Amino acid sequence: MAFSLAFQMLLVGLGWQIYNLTDSALSLGLVGLARYLPQLLLTFYAGHVADNHDRHLILLLCRSAMTLTIAVLAVTSIMGLITPAIIYGCCIAMGTARAFEAPATQAMVPNIVSADLLAPALTWTASGREATTIVGPALGGLIYLLGAGALYGTSTACCLLSALILANLRYRQDRREKRPVTLDSLLGGLRFTWRNPVIFGSISLDMFAVLLGSVTALLPIVARDILETGPWGLGLLRSAPAVGAVLMSVYLAWRPIGRRVGPKMFVAVAVFGAMTIVFGLSEMLWLSIVALLVMGAADMVSVVIRSTLVQLETPDEMRGRVSAVNSIFISTSNQLGEFESGVLAAWVGAVPAIVIGGIGTLGVVALWMRWFPDLARRDRLDMRA
Repeated sequence: MAFSLAFQMLLVGLGWQIYNLTDSALSLGLVGLARYLPQLLLTFYAGHVADNHDRHLILLLCRSAMTLTIAVLAVTSIMGLITPAIIYGCCIAMGTARAFEAPATQAMVPNIVSADLLAPALTWTASGREATTIVGPALGGLIYLLGAGALYGTSTACCLLSALILANLRYRQDRREKRPVTLDSLLGGLRFTWRNPVIFGSISLDMFAVLLGSVTALLPIVARDILETGPWGLGLLRSAPAVGAVLMSVYLAWRPIGRRVGPKMFVAVAVFGAMTIVFGLSEMLWLSIVALLVMGAADMVSVVIRSTLVQLETPDEMRGRVSAVNSIFISTSNQLGEFESGVLAAWVGAVPAIVIGGIGTLGVVALWMRWFPDLARRDRLDMRA
């Protein structure tokens, strides 16, 4: 929770600062690309590491590295030395840490909770994460009024707190024989994912939908140039999807998804795409916030179904590598989606880029329902129950 709060505040600062330094939509995309490339290059190896080494230690080391990186942003901003190159370099460092952290984190969860509690646990975890996504951007926008250094300093403190909490986490990992680093081992998770149409269909659906429909990178442009608001408005826009996600997670905790999980996932992604179009066409702050609220709620349904299916369909000895594949799909949709949005916006403008992305998401839903019939017909999360 502390780290998620730090990261959400950080994203507000990065977006607003880089756009003010460069006045370029492309620079917003480059921030996402800088965080994405290390994950693309390192995640398969990181999955192997997560299956062969202490996942808790990996997580602690990565969190410590993130703390130091954000501290660099804070110090250079306070001293007036911050440049786009420093921001891109820190984004690369954060992407590298995230590449190793994500597989280890995801692989730990099934060893902490039982299979019958996995879906509720993932729902509450996602709910807590989204709660910080509500508070973080809004708080970050307010703190940024005191300067970027103040924002990054606060993020550094929160990240350090999360590292200290993790240091006291009790986690027991089953001992298993360590495997050497081979091409077969590195690609084992990808091969397993490819052969399981439910897993591959769900994570690729999410990847392409968010890759095309992502509006996160363009929020500074929308806030400043279209809605004519400031950092506080940007914070509200960044918080809105999380508000919708938290409300949906509370509902899902009360009424868990029991049947027809496949059709519900496709409906949720379709709603996400439709609301992306509404957001792109909106010129009013309240309507933009409503569209983002619904997008967040729809995405939460997809996230819970996808995350639970991946964990339940994967044996423990493969979870690190399969989680690595899942992580690279997620980072592709998020960070590469930001880059794609920035490039497209620089080419055709922010509004056409957002609308085109929403239409593309609806197209992905139609194609995936045809290409992955097993996922479209999936009834229950745990077919063994």
